[in-house]
Amino acid sequence: MISVKNLQYAYPSAKNDTLHGIDFEIADQEIFGFLGPSGSGKSTTQKILIGLLKNYRGEISALGKDLQDWDNSYYEQIGVSFELPNHYLKLTARENLEHFAGFYSGDKFSTDDVLSWVDLKADADKKVSDFSKGMKIRLNVARSLIHKPKFLFLDEPTSGLDPVNAKRIKDLILRLREDGVTTFVTTHNMNLADELCDRVAFVTNGKISVIDAPETLKAQYGERKVRVDETTKDGDQKSSEFELDGLQTNEQFHKTVRNAHRIERIHSLETTLDNIFIKVTGEELHQ
Repeated sequence: MISVKNLQYAYPSAKNDTLHGIDFEIADQEIFGFLGPSGSGKSTTQKILIGLLKNYRGEISALGKDLQDWDNSYYEQIGVSFELPNHYLKLTARENLEHFAGFYSGDKFSTDDVLSWVDLKADADKKVSDFSKGMKIRLNVARSLIHKPKFLFLDEPTSGLDPVNAKRIKDLILRLREDGVTTFVTTHNMNLADELCDRVAFVTNGKISVIDAPETLKAQYGERKVRVDETTKDGDQKSSEFELDGLQTNEQFHKTVRNAHRIERIHSLETTLDNIFIKVTGEELHQ
């Protein structure tokens, strides 16, 4: 769906490049996470892919065609949800969606359906000026879907959302994948990427450090151990670690489990994408 080779870009007023030879591919129906801190090149890459920034160097193929060969019909194929809300505040949610739907010539979803997917149907006729930030973010997502795009670009799609609505948006993205939609997610939220993405790319300072599936990265960088946390008869807390390989025949592990006064938890020492990002890039994530 998308192929990027040796992508480089410098802003007109900048002395140095913002992107330094980025390479990646996104498969059909894949949810691909582009992860990094602010200023890493995430938004610049997305702006190039959606046609907002020109004069890049390198090669980009989008939906089977060189990006530079697309005309405005490209926007019939893609949907974009920006991190910051950008709506007509004096219009209602319904009026906003109907206005933007009018830009597209192809088949479209019904306004009520799309608003229902992001839990805004009850607020369809409320002016957007009265919306909270989270409601505006959800309306952003709804607007990106109205024209049935094949490819979604989502910039921090759960930013500012409570856990219930964040899950609603994640479930929606997963459902759209089953319906044939491919998604490019830019975020600094590693938990979102871990739960949602088929593969992730770590980007810092305009370069990609690693690309792989979250589970593969956690297996590669995590410790193959389990830890048993227990409470002794005296009320003290005690932890024991055991190698995961050969655990079924590890007598000390079985003895610990049999003789423990009270086992609080047994869990693998799986690492997180946050820890992997720091280890691979040497940088911490900041919003």
